[in-house]
Formats: sequence, C-alpha cells, structure tokens
Amino acid sequence: MTDSLLASHAILPPSEWVMRHVARIPADGEVLDLACGSGRHARWLAGQGRQVFAVDRDFEAISGLQGVAGVRAETMDLEGEHWPLAGRRFAGIVVTNYLWRPRLPDLLALLAPDGVLIYETFMLGNEAYGRPSRAEFLLQPGELKAVAAQGGLEVLDFCEGYVDLPKPAMRQAVCALCP
Repeated sequence: MTDSLLASHAILPPSEWVMRHVARIPADGEVLDLACGSGRHARWLAGQGRQVFAVDRDFEAISGLQGVAGVRAETMDLEGEHWPLAGRRFAGIVVTNYLWRPRLPDLLALLAPDGVLIYETFMLGNEAYGRPSRAEFLLQPGELKAVAAQGGLEVLDFCEGYVDLPKPAMRQAVCALCP
C-alpha cells in the first residue's frame, strides 16, 4: 500500500458505541462487520475472541485483514442489484460510518434469533461539520430507531446528536436485539 493509501486508511480505535454494546452479542456466534473499511472493529472484535466476517467493497482497505486471526475478510459489492449475504445469519452485526437505505431490510434479516445489531453513522446536521454532507447519506432524526422497530427488533439503546470525538459530527446510533 502506498503512503497516501496508508494515511487514507489509517486504523482508528474502535467506536465507543461498539465497545459499550458488544457484550450483548452472543459470545459463540459469528459477527458481521459490514462495510468494514480497514477493519478497526473486525480487528478489535477478533482480539476479544470473536469470530468475525468482515466485508467491504474496497479491496485496498480490506486487504490488510487477510491473515488476521479470527477474521475472515471478503470484498463484496453491498450496493449492487444482487445481495451477496442473502441467507446468512449472524449473532451480531456491526455497522459504522455507512448507510445504504435500500439494503436496511436485508441487513436486519441477517440477524439470528437473539442476535444484536450495533449501528452508528452520521445524521442530518452533519453537513455543518464536513462529510458526509449529502442527504442520502445522512439519517433523519430517529431513523435508526424506527428502522429497527419496523424490522421487529427490540431497541436496547439509542442516541443521536452532536459528538466531539473522533471528530465533531452529528451522529445517530442504535443497539437492537432480534427476538
């Protein structure tokens, strides 16, 4: 990887939201790290003894996960006509800094019974702080909570609003349980 690619794919520490809720995921099941980028959560989850399936469409970003113990990484087009994860089930799903609304129902269908969704991304108002700034990539107020409830999940925790770290932004997050 070139120096510029290394800089653009620098591995940040795991999200506080993910760390706070990961214990809710059944310990014996596989965790999906969807749109994992360079794999900050996949690496951290594997370090916690979890088996992780990490997927992203960016081969350059995900290539650093090859050979990481506890992580199986694959390049997948998550926004194409064909849903590459159809029929799979996971004990937990972690999604951060990613939103593709057409696949939200498909994503929820991947949760096994007693599976846990941990989702955190940007919301309306983030355009004042930088990218993403386009409406199609920003959640509406309460949107993740509503999506989880519409999908039949039990919302365990929810928050939205301004955050300082890792950079100033408007964020929204949900932790939800599949009955």
